[in-house]
Amino acid sequence: MKIKNLFAEPPRPPVDDFFVPELCQPDALLSMVLLAELLVLVLVLAEPMLPGFDWVRLALTSLFVQWIVLLSAAVLCRLRPLMARMRVASAGVLCCAIVVGLALGCTAVADYYQLGGPLPRVGEVNLYLRHALISLIMSALLLRYFYLQSQWRRQEQAELRARIESLQARIRPHFLFNSLNSIASLVVVDPHKAEQAVLDLSDLFRASLAKPGSLVPWCEELELAQRYLSIERYRLGERLQLQWEIVDVPEDLPIPQLTLQPLLENALIYGIQPRIEGGLVRVEASYQQGVFQLCVSNPYEQADEPPSRGTHQALDNIDARLVALFGARASLSVERRDGRHFTCLRYPCARPKQEASAL
Repeated sequence: MKIKNLFAEPPRPPVDDFFVPELCQPDALLSMVLLAELLVLVLVLAEPMLPGFDWVRLALTSLFVQWIVLLSAAVLCRLRPLMARMRVASAGVLCCAIVVGLALGCTAVADYYQLGGPLPRVGEVNLYLRHALISLIMSALLLRYFYLQSQWRRQEQAELRARIESLQARIRPHFLFNSLNSIASLVVVDPHKAEQAVLDLSDLFRASLAKPGSLVPWCEELELAQRYLSIERYRLGERLQLQWEIVDVPEDLPIPQLTLQPLLENALIYGIQPRIEGGLVRVEASYQQGVFQLCVSNPYEQADEPPSRGTHQALDNIDARLVALFGARASLSVERRDGRHFTCLRYPCARPKQEASAL
């Protein structure tokens, strides 16, 4: 790294993090039009009340203000990528200057063509000054609102990332200790397999820690789970049987890191390990109509004891991460039927590539 970079100004936030929203979007335009119409009503009601309401005056004032608002939105929308690279204060001053300039320009055009009727020359300076002050105050208030909203949004995202990282950190030690116990059981029985299991564990952790972040593509999570299963096969041998049913799941579908592995771990500990004959662990995954669903099932006996508190903690962590990342429509359910224990999760993900880069 060059020395001058140590004293360089911190990088500017990307355009999507700029406090001025995309004013070209329909929802933003609708909000601005409604706010402008509210301003028109305030301006009209601020004038002396006459016996008959001047609807023409209201229409002309509304047309004049909406003209300024739409022009300002178009110009700011085009200049938004440029202003995103500026300081916040400089970008705010430039936005106010643009709005005031457009307001004065529209006032000059309306005055020149007498769109609002003939104006007395003695009040010309006061008219321009009045319009400039109104546009400056309203633009400053609106920009302040945008800035506070942007700061609140950033703080909310930072808290969400911290919460997800905390939940994910609780799973990793639990996963590590169980894997080391599996390897320890092989040291005396088969040292060569134990050595290979250590190498698999090393590769597994390298894969899980290589890419920071809360979401990983489905293909990486699947590979992570298969490496864990390769370790468990050394210990369980033929007692462990696997069946994979994956239907139309894109490889780049985002999934919280270390989601499938804890589900498989619970299935092996409480469904395969206690049984002398072992059993079948079935993994079913599908992606239909923008919803991803994953189910892991294992056999159980009616006399089996309920899962320990550790299992509930792992499932609670997964459930909390799903809700934090994908909203209230995400869910994790546990049920027993037909002699099998099912743990299923589902969450909406309409655009996989965009969702994966969200956090």
